[in-house]
Amino acid sequence: MTATSELPRDPELPGRLLITERDALIPLLRARPDADFALPTTGCPDWSVRDVLAHCSSALMRVVENRFEEGVFSPESNDRDIADRADWPMARIVDELERGMTEVGPVVAASDGRHDGIALGEWIHAGDVREAWNEPDAYAGPALPDALTLLARLTRQYERLPLQADLDDADEPLVLGHSDGTHPPARYLGPASALVRLYFGRSVQGASYELVGVREDELNLFA
Repeated sequence: MTATSELPRDPELPGRLLITERDALIPLLRARPDADFALPTTGCPDWSVRDVLAHCSSALMRVVENRFEEGVFSPESNDRDIADRADWPMARIVDELERGMTEVGPVVAASDGRHDGIALGEWIHAGDVREAWNEPDAYAGPALPDALTLLARLTRQYERLPLQADLDDADEPLVLGHSDGTHPPARYLGPASALVRLYFGRSVQGASYELVGVREDELNLFA
């Protein structure tokens, strides 16, 4: 994490993020009974845990196999990918997810940043699964530093509103968004996990933080 205005791309970061998350998530998935995968998620209200994981595994394999037909990653495309895996045993979906998280890194590294957001999205969905199961470290955990660095770079790339985040669980402030120098950045003070929730439209109920100079909905990357 850095407080400087420049944050050059580290091509290895997305793959490193996914490997770290793979090592934490896959054992958790393999230890849960099948019934737990039917539970609903709050991050994706129309999807169960199984649906989220099927989406994650299919998205990764599309990148690994370079399958990008028209409309890929649209809501309709995502629903088709989930439906295509409806008859798969849960273990097969987890196997595909593990393979995707393992193999996608070099592909993303060579993509000049086009697919970096997929790594961050996969990490967010892992948080959705943990939250559905009341597991600790939803939108946190060992991959959090790399996730925050990638989030900061993507918010600048997408020219989001500038924000300085003074995080409870980091030594240095995190600068997000793009500044044209005409207005001071908004300020955030609180835990990193709540900041992540704000940027990805996840519930911040019960979180304690301060936000000055920007509305919560203005941070949401999907708004």
